[in-house]
Amino acid sequence: MTLDLQPGQRLARGVSRHLAAHGFVSVEEFVPARGLRVDVMGLGPKGELWVIECKSSRADYQSDSKWQGYLEWCDRFFWAVDTEFPTDLLPDETGLIIADAYDAEIVRMAPEDKIAPARRKKMIQKFATDAARRLHALRDPRP
Repeated sequence: MTLDLQPGQRLARGVSRHLAAHGFVSVEEFVPARGLRVDVMGLGPKGELWVIECKSSRADYQSDSKWQGYLEWCDRFFWAVDTEFPTDLLPDETGLIIADAYDAEIVRMAPEDKIAPARRKKMIQKFATDAARRLHALRDPRP
Protein backbone atom coordinates (compact mmCIF):
# COMPACT_ATOMS: atom_id res chain seq x y z
CA MET A 1 0.00 0.00 0.00
CA THR A 2 1.48 3.33 -1.07
CA LEU A 3 0.34 6.51 0.62
CA ASP A 4 0.17 9.77 -1.29
CA LEU A 5 0.79 12.14 1.60
CA GLN A 6 0.53 15.92 1.48
CA PRO A 7 3.55 17.92 2.77
CA GLY A 8 2.00 18.52 6.20
CA GLN A 9 1.08 14.85 6.50
CA ARG A 10 4.68 13.87 5.75
CA LEU A 11 5.84 16.16 8.56
CA ALA A 12 3.22 14.65 10.89
CA ARG A 13 4.48 11.15 10.11
CA GLY A 14 8.07 12.11 10.93
CA VAL A 15 6.93 13.80 14.15
CA SER A 16 4.89 10.75 15.18
CA ARG A 17 7.88 8.49 14.57
CA HIS A 18 10.08 10.73 16.70
CA LEU A 19 7.54 10.85 19.50
CA ALA A 20 7.23 7.05 19.44
CA ALA A 21 10.99 6.72 19.86
CA HIS A 22 10.58 8.65 23.13
CA GLY A 23 7.70 6.61 24.54
CA PHE A 24 4.85 8.78 23.24
CA VAL A 25 1.84 7.66 21.28
CA SER A 26 0.16 10.03 18.87
CA VAL A 27 -3.01 10.68 16.93
CA GLU A 28 -2.99 12.82 13.81
CA GLU A 29 -5.81 15.26 13.02
CA PHE A 30 -7.11 15.12 16.57
CA VAL A 31 -10.11 17.25 17.59
CA PRO A 32 -9.72 18.40 21.22
CA ALA A 33 -12.88 20.54 21.07
CA ARG A 34 -15.47 21.56 18.51
CA GLY A 35 -13.96 23.82 15.88
CA LEU A 36 -10.36 22.81 16.60
CA ARG A 37 -8.24 20.19 14.82
CA VAL A 38 -4.60 19.74 15.72
CA ASP A 39 -2.17 18.07 13.34
CA VAL A 40 -0.59 15.79 15.96
CA MET A 41 -1.59 15.17 19.57
CA GLY A 42 1.09 13.34 21.52
CA LEU A 43 0.43 11.46 24.76
CA GLY A 44 3.54 10.83 26.83
CA PRO A 45 4.40 8.01 29.21
CA LYS A 46 3.56 10.18 32.24
CA GLY A 47 0.27 11.46 30.80
CA GLU A 48 1.74 14.62 29.30
CA LEU A 49 -0.14 16.08 26.33
CA TRP A 50 1.68 17.80 23.49
CA VAL A 51 0.17 19.53 20.46
CA ILE A 52 2.28 19.73 17.31
CA GLU A 53 1.17 21.88 14.39
CA CYS A 54 2.85 20.97 11.10
CA LYS A 55 3.49 23.82 8.70
CA SER A 56 4.77 23.13 5.20
CA SER A 57 5.18 26.73 4.02
CA ARG A 58 5.07 30.39 4.99
CA ALA A 59 1.55 30.69 3.53
CA ASP A 60 0.41 27.63 5.52
CA TYR A 61 1.67 29.24 8.74
CA GLN A 62 0.26 32.69 7.98
CA SER A 63 -3.20 31.29 7.24
CA ASP A 64 -3.39 29.57 10.66
CA SER A 65 -5.39 31.86 12.91
CA LYS A 66 -6.52 29.22 15.43
CA TRP A 67 -3.25 27.95 16.89
CA GLN A 68 -3.47 29.97 20.11
CA GLY A 69 -6.77 28.23 20.84
CA TYR A 70 -4.84 24.94 21.06
CA LEU A 71 -2.74 26.09 24.01
CA GLU A 72 -5.43 25.38 26.61
CA TRP A 73 -5.62 21.73 25.47
CA CYS A 74 -1.98 20.73 25.97
CA ASP A 75 0.99 20.92 28.32
CA ARG A 76 3.40 21.89 25.53
CA PHE A 77 2.85 23.38 22.06
CA PHE A 78 5.24 22.88 19.12
CA TRP A 79 5.55 23.83 15.49
CA ALA A 80 6.94 21.17 13.14
CA VAL A 81 8.53 22.45 9.94
CA ASP A 82 11.07 21.27 7.40
CA THR A 83 14.63 22.58 6.98
CA GLU A 84 13.54 25.12 4.32
CA PHE A 85 10.92 26.82 6.51
CA PRO A 86 11.72 30.40 7.69
CA THR A 87 11.73 29.62 11.43
CA ASP A 88 12.12 33.29 12.39
CA LEU A 89 8.36 33.60 11.70
CA LEU A 90 7.52 31.29 14.61
CA PRO A 91 6.91 32.71 18.10
CA ASP A 92 9.88 32.21 20.47
CA GLU A 93 7.52 31.13 23.27
CA THR A 94 6.58 27.96 21.38
CA GLY A 95 8.48 24.76 20.74
CA LEU A 96 10.17 23.98 17.44
CA ILE A 97 10.61 20.63 15.73
CA ILE A 98 12.47 20.15 12.47
CA ALA A 99 10.96 17.20 10.62
CA ASP A 100 10.73 15.29 7.39
CA ALA A 101 8.65 12.27 6.42
CA TYR A 102 10.91 9.85 8.29
CA ASP A 103 11.93 11.46 11.57
CA ALA A 104 12.16 14.71 13.48
CA GLU A 105 14.24 16.52 16.06
CA ILE A 106 13.16 18.89 18.80
CA VAL A 107 15.37 21.96 18.41
CA ARG A 108 13.54 24.17 20.92
CA MET A 109 11.61 22.62 23.79
CA ALA A 110 8.24 24.23 24.34
CA PRO A 111 7.62 25.76 27.75
CA GLU A 112 5.41 23.64 29.98
CA ASP A 113 2.02 24.97 31.02
CA LYS A 114 0.19 22.04 32.59
CA ILE A 115 -3.50 21.70 31.96
CA ALA A 116 -5.95 21.11 34.81
CA PRO A 117 -6.32 17.49 36.02
CA ALA A 118 -10.01 17.28 35.00
CA ARG A 119 -9.20 18.48 31.47
CA ARG A 120 -6.24 16.06 31.28
CA LYS A 121 -8.52 13.15 32.20
CA LYS A 122 -11.07 14.21 29.58
CA MET A 123 -8.37 14.59 26.91
CA ILE A 124 -6.77 11.21 27.64
CA GLN A 125 -10.18 9.52 27.47
CA LYS A 126 -10.92 11.29 24.17
CA PHE A 127 -7.49 10.35 22.84
CA ALA A 128 -8.06 6.67 23.71
CA THR A 129 -11.56 6.66 22.25
CA ASP A 130 -10.47 8.29 18.98
CA ALA A 131 -7.51 5.92 18.62
CA ALA A 132 -9.69 2.86 19.30
CA ARG A 133 -12.32 3.99 16.77
CA ARG A 134 -9.66 4.48 14.12
CA LEU A 135 -8.18 1.05 14.75
CA HIS A 136 -11.64 -0.51 14.64
CA ALA A 137 -12.37 1.22 11.31
CA LEU A 138 -9.19 -0.30 9.84
CA ARG A 139 -10.25 -3.79 10.89
CA ASP A 140 -13.94 -3.41 10.06
CA PRO A 141 -14.56 -0.60 7.56
CA ARG A 142 -18.32 -1.29 7.42
CA PRO A 143 -20.46 1.45 8.98
